[in-house]
Amino acid sequence: MKEHRADKRAGRAADTDIVLLAILAILLPPLAVYLKEEEINSRFWISLILTLLFWIPGVIFALLVVFDAI
Repeated sequence: MKEHRADKRAGRAADTDIVLLAILAILLPPLAVYLKEEEINSRFWISLILTLLFWIPGVIFALLVVFDAI
């Protein structure tokens, strides 16, 4: 019974992390990509450039990274 509760908590924590990353992807796309990838890599730089050029492409790219669509 305790293991089942721990699994539920872990699932909720993962869901909460995704929701917070999605909100952060809308507000600060490069930061969301960095937190998801846990390193500065090519996805971070693409997100930064897209955000600097125009905010909406940066948001779209960050959301795709956060939800593992790419």
